[in-house]
Amino acid sequence: MRLLVLMFACLLAVPGWAREPEAAPAAAPDAARQLDALLAQWHESELKANPIFATALGDLRYNDQLPDFTTEAFRVETQARERDFLARVQALDRDALSGQHRLSRDVFISDRELSLESNRFPGWMLAVTQFGNHGSFFAQLGSGQGIQPFREVKHYDDFLARIARFPVINDGVIANLRAGMAAGVTQPRPVVEKIIPQFGVHILDTPEQSVFWGPIKTMPADFPPAERERLTAAYRAAISDVLVPGYTKMRDFLRDEYLPAARDTVGMSELPDGRAWYALMVRTNTTTDLGADAIHQYGLDEVARILGEMNAVREQVGFKGDLPAFFEFLKTDEQFYFKTPEEAVQAYRDVQDKINPLLPKLFDVFPKADYEVREVEAFRAQTDAGASYQAPTPDGSRPGVFYLNTFNLKAQPNFLVETLSIHEASPGHHFQISIQQEVESLPAFRRFGGYTAFAEGWALYAESLGKELGLFTDPYQWYGRLSDEQLRAMRLVVDTGLHHLGWSRQKAIDYMMANSSMAESDVVAEVERYIVIPGQALSYKVGQRVIRELRTEAEAELGDRFDVRAFHRQVLTDGALPMGVLQVKIREWIARQKEAAPAA
Repeated sequence: MRLLVLMFACLLAVPGWAREPEAAPAAAPDAARQLDALLAQWHESELKANPIFATALGDLRYNDQLPDFTTEAFRVETQARERDFLARVQALDRDALSGQHRLSRDVFISDRELSLESNRFPGWMLAVTQFGNHGSFFAQLGSGQGIQPFREVKHYDDFLARIARFPVINDGVIANLRAGMAAGVTQPRPVVEKIIPQFGVHILDTPEQSVFWGPIKTMPADFPPAERERLTAAYRAAISDVLVPGYTKMRDFLRDEYLPAARDTVGMSELPDGRAWYALMVRTNTTTDLGADAIHQYGLDEVARILGEMNAVREQVGFKGDLPAFFEFLKTDEQFYFKTPEEAVQAYRDVQDKINPLLPKLFDVFPKADYEVREVEAFRAQTDAGASYQAPTPDGSRPGVFYLNTFNLKAQPNFLVETLSIHEASPGHHFQISIQQEVESLPAFRRFGGYTAFAEGWALYAESLGKELGLFTDPYQWYGRLSDEQLRAMRLVVDTGLHHLGWSRQKAIDYMMANSSMAESDVVAEVERYIVIPGQALSYKVGQRVIRELRTEAEAELGDRFDVRAFHRQVLTDGALPMGVLQVKIREWIARQKEAAPAA
């Protein structure tokens, strides 16, 4: 959801925040104030340019707006805005800043430069995927269960205004896809086949069947009768006259024009200038200088290591067959699978109650916002990820959501419950993202921005804390932890294989099937995810490795003085950072801890 929002257009009182070493100069007040003002102006410009982002943050000033982000004019304006702010921030003397101000300046400049560099590649020509498209996102927005509020009459009118803009966005996406067809920049055929039904599911005979009817079903009882009647009629007309025709137009275009033009290859290297494009995606998603070949080899090494640990579990539980037979046992034995979606969701709610009291063992900062576990909506479940996380509003008025996909219960084995809960919720994504948003002293671009390597690296690192928290006492739950880490290790191999080494879709599927106990349907969905989001799958293990290596370094340097809760506080309370910046920050913290140690 966080990425889709960006695509679609109480201070924590804790000690030890990142700062420069004691010898660093104090920030010149004028320079610091100028930077604060520039970053505040940048954030405001972001909200105006991307009103959906504002809605996600609970800022409803632009709640009825939906600019056409599909046009060349929008792209040119965005680039001009980025160049303008980049130049203004670069003009501030770095030596006149210190602490958080110097860090913010460096991170902002790095972000803008990377964003501007990416403009040489026509990502806008690949405007729809099975994991992210305007149709599915708009349905989430209008369901009454997403980030768009439906508490007041005005909120209902706001979304009617956004519905009126849907045909504009729809036509713009079609125009961009046609441009891609002409340039040889299209999605692969198997992917397009998955996208078509996501639009078709919203083509219904009666408005009452539509997911967009949800807000009418749940309309607050205190609305005046005349308003209830007006809004009911308006939503019926909007669904019948605007949304259904729009979804029909897009479905027909994808089926009749785009699918025949879709490419038979799957790797990014097969696109024009694709090898350079993929290299940028690797750098963007890992925030490191690691190349694709090095990442591929790291993945192969990790897959082999984890297979050894899986085999140890096989021996521990007394399974008599070999490891492939053990995989088959785990895929087919009914004891490992939920019988109903309700049972699956309840299992995750139960483990939420189990994990929360354990967190003070390793943490001394906690999010104010809570989270809840929900099923992925039926209209997107067939092609959506197995699990995902939607952040809360910064003030906690809307909780975070851990979405569990129950479409295929064979893809949700019960031995994943502890691991998946840690990753998506606490102390994984919910923990990290909520804490980041709640640190009011950070500039908004850091509170509400992020880096995939940091967010996913933290969540995978959090999984590794399970035994320290007192979890994974059941060997099958420990196998679930290994299974999830194996997925992330295989991603290193498969993503680079597809986009750098010329692997076919089938070779990637075969590799994952041979090295895991994953259901075939889950493997296919994963491989097709990597095909359409190149490089993103690399962020998990690369980010985890950096965080784990920093902890190992801190433990070695500080010895008995190492405090794991203080380490976690340092990682979390400055928000998401590029991996290189995080390394500098933690090493400076280690040095300060050593300097502050009492003499022997």
